[in-house]
Amino acid sequence: MVFGTKPAESKAIQMETKDGQESEKDRDVQKKSPFDLIFNQIQRKKSNKGKSDFFQVNRFFRGFERNVAKPEKENAPQETDGAQATDPTPDNVDGNSSTEKTEFESEESAWWKVEQLMQKFGKRAERNYITLNNCELTAADMKELSVLLCCLSDVEELDISWNDLIGGSVHLLTSQFSHISNLKILALSNCSLTVNDFVALGEALKLVPHLEGLDLSWNTHLGGNLTSVTQHFSSQCNIKSLNLTECNLKSQDIDALAQALSKMPKLESLDLSANKEIGAVIMKITEELMLCSYLRELKLHAAGLKQDGIKNLSSAFEHWPCLRQLDLSGNKEAGGGFREAAARLTSFKQLELLDIHKCCLSADDIAALTQVIPLLSNLQVLNISSNKSVGQSPEHLFSRLRFLPKLKSVIASNCALRTESIVALAEASNYLLDLEILDLSWNKCVGGNLKLFSKTLKNTAALHSLMLSSCNLVTQDMAVLASAVQDGHLQDLQLLDLAYNDTISDEGWGLFFESLGDLKNIAELDISLRPSSSRHCGPWFIHLLSSFLKLPKLKDLGMQRWVLSDAEQQQLDRVSKERTININFD
Repeated sequence: MVFGTKPAESKAIQMETKDGQESEKDRDVQKKSPFDLIFNQIQRKKSNKGKSDFFQVNRFFRGFERNVAKPEKENAPQETDGAQATDPTPDNVDGNSSTEKTEFESEESAWWKVEQLMQKFGKRAERNYITLNNCELTAADMKELSVLLCCLSDVEELDISWNDLIGGSVHLLTSQFSHISNLKILALSNCSLTVNDFVALGEALKLVPHLEGLDLSWNTHLGGNLTSVTQHFSSQCNIKSLNLTECNLKSQDIDALAQALSKMPKLESLDLSANKEIGAVIMKITEELMLCSYLRELKLHAAGLKQDGIKNLSSAFEHWPCLRQLDLSGNKEAGGGFREAAARLTSFKQLELLDIHKCCLSADDIAALTQVIPLLSNLQVLNISSNKSVGQSPEHLFSRLRFLPKLKSVIASNCALRTESIVALAEASNYLLDLEILDLSWNKCVGGNLKLFSKTLKNTAALHSLMLSSCNLVTQDMAVLASAVQDGHLQDLQLLDLAYNDTISDEGWGLFFESLGDLKNIAELDISLRPSSSRHCGPWFIHLLSSFLKLPKLKDLGMQRWVLSDAEQQQLDRVSKERTININFD
């Protein structure tokens, strides 16, 4: 587009008066020499060009404001022809107005293209956020997006994760990063990025100096090539969040990461989960992690940590006074390493989440944690699932949970709990008035003992998830649950998992389904049977059908292995279509 106004073409020479006589101005012009006339025309052209440049300063998408402020008119440029300044001609004024209108329409047109691109993928165009994750983007889409980046100078977050068809085309975006220099969050997880993509990304980091969050998770080709990105981190960079989950990181990548950590004094969140080789070389980054005094989240799920790795890592605990989330789960060879590390957990005065499930904790680990747990007064989430020693330990960890008034989530599935453990947990849960999630799945001794939690079910008004899968529940347990529902104590319950409880009789199911209609907020319900069994629906089926009308938020119902008659199948199919409920049955 060409910005500017028409030059004033010596219009005074051609102007005639009404009576056909030459005007006084014409006579003055005629007195001038040809050289003077040419000089004045040149001066007018320069003058008008100045006005055109003025409007070009205010071009293209300043914050996507729809009402673009029009610049004030400059004073008419002076022409020194020996007499007086010449006023702008009508042609000049019309030209400026046309320029402003054209410029405004161009901005509107470009923003319309942005909106069209987002709508194409069912997304909404926002001023500061471009979110196109899981949209099956192609290289052609990346090219279209890159062209529009020049219109998106205010974007602070760009998320194109979970688009595994864009690998090899990231350079199309990074080449335009100069237009989005205010970018703070960049998410490229699970995009099948190639080595060339990482090289292009690393070289473009200098164009986004305010970057605070980088997510490259689930890009396996990053393994062995992390230095292509991290070597371009500026000293004292602003990165606060770095996610590298399951990137197949190698030993040399840990060396590169160690150097990068020394440049990230503001780091708050680090996720290195599912990189199995990290455990063997964790000592390479421990010293650098000590410098990250603002660290709030550390996730090392399934990172190959062993006993020595846990001990080595715990030496840095005292340097993270702000830590709120610690995930060391899925490290099956870490058992025994928590005996010494547990005492150092007391450094985390603000710790809110402790996830150590599936760590093969030893009896000594449990004994050490039992002493420390009461000191973590801000703890909100405790996940110790799949640690069989929890139920076998003579010292009951659960009895100490009463000292954690802020605890909202207790996840203790598959812990081989014994009756003594269930009693201790039931008593402690009476003090957890903010409890939102309780998961006791795969603990057989819960069956017949749900009555111990009667007071808990009545007192925890915030409970929204209750998981009792494969707990050998019996009719008595279903009566306890039905009573709590009918008394209105589970009004906020959204998820209820009763799957794999083949021990429940038809009578028990009947008691439960008669009360089901009172669970107004239930969204997910699973009553599936074990894979190796099958069973015909009992008289309770009619209560299930009548409950659907009272459950406006129900979206998922699991009924696998229940044998349905043709009529029952048709009824469920009709409900599924009319109420848009996803009903899973064989």
